[in-house]
Amino acid sequence: MPDLKQLLRPESIAVIGASIHPDRAGHIVTRNLLEGGFNGPIMPVHPSYKSVCGILAYKQISELPITPDFAILCTEAKKNIAIIEELGEKGVRCAIILSSDMNLYCNGIGEPLPYEAKRIAAKYNMRILGPNSLGIILPWINLNASFSPINANKGNIAFISQSAAVCTTILDWANEKNIGFSAFVSLGDGLDIDFSELLDTLCTDSKTEAILLYIDSIKDARQFMSAARAAARNRRILVVKSGRSVAGSKAAQLHTNGQLSLDAVYDSAIRRAGMLRVSNTHELFAAVETLAHPIPFRGHRLAIVTNGGGPAIMAVDSLMQQGGKLAEFSESLIQKLNKTLPENWSHANPIDIGGDANDVRYCDAVNALLDSDDCDAILIMHSPSAVSNATRTAEKLISLIQNHKRKAKFTILTNWSGETSSKEARLLFTQAGIPTYRTPESSVSAFLHLVEYHRNQGLLIETPVSSGHISKHDAQMAREWLENCVTHNLTELDTHETQALYSCYGFKTLDTWITEDPVETGYVADKIGYPVAVKLRSPDIPHKSDIQGVVLNLNTNEEVITAAQSILDRVSLSYPSARISGLSVQKMAARAGSQELRIKVCQDPVFGPVILLGEGGSEWDLNNNAAVALPPLNMALAENLIKHAIKENIIHNRNSPNKMSLFDLSAFLVRLSQMILDCPEIVELDIHPLLVSGMELTIIDSSMKVQHFNGDIHKRLAIRPYPNELEEFAQLKDGSSVLLRPILPEDEPKHASFISQVSHDDLYKRFFSEVGEFNHEALANFTQIDYDREMAFVATKQIDGEEIIIAVVRALSDPNHTNTEFAVLVRSDLKGLGLGKILMEKIIRYCQSIGIKVMTGMTMPANHGMIGLAQHLGFSVDIQMSDGVVDMFLEL
Repeated sequence: MPDLKQLLRPESIAVIGASIHPDRAGHIVTRNLLEGGFNGPIMPVHPSYKSVCGILAYKQISELPITPDFAILCTEAKKNIAIIEELGEKGVRCAIILSSDMNLYCNGIGEPLPYEAKRIAAKYNMRILGPNSLGIILPWINLNASFSPINANKGNIAFISQSAAVCTTILDWANEKNIGFSAFVSLGDGLDIDFSELLDTLCTDSKTEAILLYIDSIKDARQFMSAARAAARNRRILVVKSGRSVAGSKAAQLHTNGQLSLDAVYDSAIRRAGMLRVSNTHELFAAVETLAHPIPFRGHRLAIVTNGGGPAIMAVDSLMQQGGKLAEFSESLIQKLNKTLPENWSHANPIDIGGDANDVRYCDAVNALLDSDDCDAILIMHSPSAVSNATRTAEKLISLIQNHKRKAKFTILTNWSGETSSKEARLLFTQAGIPTYRTPESSVSAFLHLVEYHRNQGLLIETPVSSGHISKHDAQMAREWLENCVTHNLTELDTHETQALYSCYGFKTLDTWITEDPVETGYVADKIGYPVAVKLRSPDIPHKSDIQGVVLNLNTNEEVITAAQSILDRVSLSYPSARISGLSVQKMAARAGSQELRIKVCQDPVFGPVILLGEGGSEWDLNNNAAVALPPLNMALAENLIKHAIKENIIHNRNSPNKMSLFDLSAFLVRLSQMILDCPEIVELDIHPLLVSGMELTIIDSSMKVQHFNGDIHKRLAIRPYPNELEEFAQLKDGSSVLLRPILPEDEPKHASFISQVSHDDLYKRFFSEVGEFNHEALANFTQIDYDREMAFVATKQIDGEEIIIAVVRALSDPNHTNTEFAVLVRSDLKGLGLGKILMEKIIRYCQSIGIKVMTGMTMPANHGMIGLAQHLGFSVDIQMSDGVVDMFLEL
């Protein structure tokens, strides 16, 4: 598909359906274009008017003197199909559709009009923004091609929204706060152009430093996650996702015709992509105020300076309720504050300097904090006071902060309460680049948004620890077992039936015996030894607790028989038509000091398989009582899931003698994730409970639904997993063999060791500059790749039982998978063994397999080995001696 240049950098525009009536969309759009000061041709089109807003109008599209870069359609839905056809014939490459009701109509063969429009546009290589779009505003080129009554100021924030109403609300607020935008895009229904392409484009835009998203629903999770993860490495991204409640999700689904998905899944996806989610537009405004400024983030410890005890208490309450951390002051800091503050100051954090505090006292308190290392962030609060003029105090503090040599070591925020008396002060802080807020709660929330954002960013560059890979033999055994179940129509499986599958992945299960009647149950219990548990088996009663279908700690034959008969009697009374598959008997697990968790895997209609973690129970609300993760998981991501569940009180980290092992539960989740990746036949899995006793984890009860699967097992996933099918061995010229495999996140230490053994000269030829030691963030960017749009193959050898990297080749594709840029690097002391050729042939085969059309690379004229290899492999080589570069080009 063509890029979005015509949409985001247009030089000429046509307004289809331009109107002379002030209340019509065609008039408002034309007027906005003129008043915005756009410097290119604006061409109104209407069959009845000679001019619109004083500009010569054209009767039809074919009469336009030039082909516009884009056309904005202000016409009724039924006319848009013919207009799209005409625009395509004219050669227009982009169209914005405003009408909101196209999806209400179908063409002659029953096809909804939006899909017919998309099909026609694709025929002409045309892109569509909308339908139901408000339009687009690009302040840096003075373009307001929108139906909005409010224009946008120039700034460094890009806003992309599925809701036109949210667009105008944000614009109104931003203008009042003097916050500007680099781009303002109303997606509408997202028929063609969607979040993913705009993220790809805007994350490389020099005018854009942060991106705001308003999301009702996502259509293509794989594309969205891939684009979002890439963009979040380069730009700050904030998300408002509507539909937190079930009813709200349904309303969002109706608004954009999207799929109904669990809100908790969206929450997990947003965190996984390194973005920050805020709950509502109020929180969004506070978060924008924070992230719109390039303020430093140094840590979680917050210090508060205030002239009012009440507001400070509100701030502390809000901080504690949201899991924040109040800084603890050292004795030396308190002594320093004692020298400048009156005796009645609070002598603790918050620093209450009194209602009679003037600007000097404020500056003394803040200066002491800036000189100390007891906090990472400072919140300065001011309530209206007859002694402390709001504006003068703000001016003095701004001067102090800007001139203090340690200001960059702190995150500084302000809360100037009040309206008229504090308005000028807040404006001064904004102009000085210091975030400011009206209320104590909003200032604390904004700080904690900053904390959460940096925590999510940390996940993007986390170096995972491997929990060990499942062998290909065990994975194959699991697939064969599942296929056998499906073949024999065993599609709903319970605990005893799934033990063989669990054993392939190293899960411990509790041995289970199946019986038909109470007497047989008592006989089995005698055989396995007491105490035992007896449970009902019925596919029609999902929650056994509803009829007391589980009886624990039975110690004699008589107790077992009585319990079994009582279970069957209760079923016949409460569920007379329920199917009964017998009873199960298990030896009681040692539960003293242990913890019961519930883990569920289900298929989300948007994001595919998801893993849910909680403490379960018959009333388990997946939206509110479960932490969610998207597979694939590694140890870092699994540990983060558990910590998030603990932080949100979804599971409780009990201080018992057999306290839950974070490492072992993480390893369990990683193996479970691998099982889900390997076994697409599993459509639903419910472990209830998983008994956790220290480092020992035992599956007590489990149910599973399976079905036949046909197709690519990875396409159902929102994030492409490690492609182990691309692993292969190759032989070097000296007869030794190397493993060629995709790079892994946990390869970071190996990659650092590899680079350390590449000469400065070879590194200079690879990176075109002198490079020192690569830091963690740079190494993480090399090893934490998105396999959907980037590939890096490493050649590894086993030396003294340790795997080491000896060469690497990379290919970074454009989002459309048309072009890719490659680079190859070989350990300097291992040149001449054919590593470069082997890796280049590997990456060429890979690029061909995913449909890449063109491979390009760049090196230096002095790199004779690379130039010769490229020519040998069929690359065209262009040596530009004047620029000191060599371009390499291969058409696949």
